[in-house]
Amino acid sequence: MWVARNWKDYEVLDTSKKEKLERWGEYVLIRPDPQVLWNTERSHAGWRTANGHYYRSNKGGGEWEFRNLPEKWQISYGELRFWLQPFSFKHTGLFPEQAANWDWFTERIREARRREPGRNIKVLNLFAYTGGATIAAAKAGAGVTHVDASKGMVGWAKENAAASGLADAPIRYIVDDCQKFVEREIRRGNRYDAIIMDPPSYGRGPKGEIWKIEDSIHEFVRLCAGVLTEQPLFVLINSYTTGLQPAMMAYIAGLELVGRFGGSVEADEIGLPVSSTGLVLPCGAACRYVGKNEG
Repeated sequence: MWVARNWKDYEVLDTSKKEKLERWGEYVLIRPDPQVLWNTERSHAGWRTANGHYYRSNKGGGEWEFRNLPEKWQISYGELRFWLQPFSFKHTGLFPEQAANWDWFTERIREARRREPGRNIKVLNLFAYTGGATIAAAKAGAGVTHVDASKGMVGWAKENAAASGLADAPIRYIVDDCQKFVEREIRRGNRYDAIIMDPPSYGRGPKGEIWKIEDSIHEFVRLCAGVLTEQPLFVLINSYTTGLQPAMMAYIAGLELVGRFGGSVEADEIGLPVSSTGLVLPCGAACRYVGKNEG
């Protein structure tokens, strides 16, 4: 498992009864987590004094209850800064477990730039959300094209970039359907050295097309292979869908990336350490492809 162990401003304090107790900077939140199948004693004081608690409804969705929590605040991960704001369906605007992947591809970008100091590394971030991966890649020295269908999420990503000192970095922000954008980039002849993607489990396209990750991910990875350079640096595929196991993503990447460009692929769960137990909470899965000339 790849574990995000380098946080100072974020911490999973405890987990119990399908919920997790988290510290986000100065504030403590309780949020649902379907991976928490254990019913352990809630002895940590944070369970009783949390600043925010998201209650899931039996009818779907849910709502927040707040106590002395600002509308928005910032936390840091190294040189990166993120604005947080609790909003619909339990989210805060950041997936902290992704720091394990930020560290991985940051090193790949920096190593490539050490080998070739003048190299202009172009990264395509698809389903890019509030830009955690975008600003990590930009801080490492890459030029990033950030694509998300939500105008609000793209605006949030710009705020995160500015907070991280990257307001003038070579980041191109695109509000668009990711599949349509990739298709157009292929027709235009634009190519990227690396791709980061975090496709949703389920969604609808601009014309009502249904996206279900288990049915669509293979064709989407095949499509994205067409927008890579002849010697790609890396591809990162994230999944929060229980039915899409790491080995399945590795097989798809092996077919469409290793089969086309050479290189290697590995996949595993990603997770966060839990302070109260010293154990690791599983938080999804990732597949990492590395080009054949990238070591």
